[in-house]
Amino acid sequence: MSTSRSIESGVRKIGLQALVLGATGLVGGEVVQELLRSEAYSLVRVLSRRPLGFQHPKLQETIIDLEQLEEHAEHFSGMRDVFCCLGTTIRKAGSQVKFRKVDLEYPLRAAKVSKQQGVKQFLAVSAMGADPTSRIFYNRVKGEAEQVVSSVGLHGVHWFRPSLLIGDRKEFRFGESAGALVMKGLDPLMRGRASKYRAMPAATLARAMVSIALTGTAGTHAYPNDVIHVLGTVPAD
Repeated sequence: MSTSRSIESGVRKIGLQALVLGATGLVGGEVVQELLRSEAYSLVRVLSRRPLGFQHPKLQETIIDLEQLEEHAEHFSGMRDVFCCLGTTIRKAGSQVKFRKVDLEYPLRAAKVSKQQGVKQFLAVSAMGADPTSRIFYNRVKGEAEQVVSSVGLHGVHWFRPSLLIGDRKEFRFGESAGALVMKGLDPLMRGRASKYRAMPAATLARAMVSIALTGTAGTHAYPNDVIHVLGTVPAD
């Protein structure tokens, strides 16, 4: 996978439409807000398990069960970009089988529906260390997800591999919260080679994802943690 970024000729894009999966999560919520702020997008469609709790002129939301994702294929029609922010932990999922369902099966099914409905780009949250051959179950599943989704044949597939994500989660995760406190304290020291391990604010990741979406770059690309920090330092448009 390439980590390069090629930008289309400087035609300002307007009237774009995007769909977000996982919008009630930490990253998904930030992606929705970034898309709503963007002048380039005229419609932001959300498929989620529960209401977001707010309204916006550009926002459309539909409550669905991801087990019936294919039954909602019409919601993908007309979308230029699909942002897949689905993700869980083994502890929250309850088993490795259920974790694979959320982090691999659902993204793959979403990518296939996207392809069928003419979606141009699929942008998804992966993880640092994603590798289909990894001995670490979490990293292996993330790597397998990248592998199978990338093979679907979409015009553009973009993987974002952040380090520890920080932000205001709706649910409390003790391990991540404790890690976030440590990483925040160490952030001033995370320079040079260590910069690739810096904790990633969810808002920074969201800006990077929308910024890349606006480039319309074809092919499969992966963005490591340090690159995401750079891409997400300024608003997407």
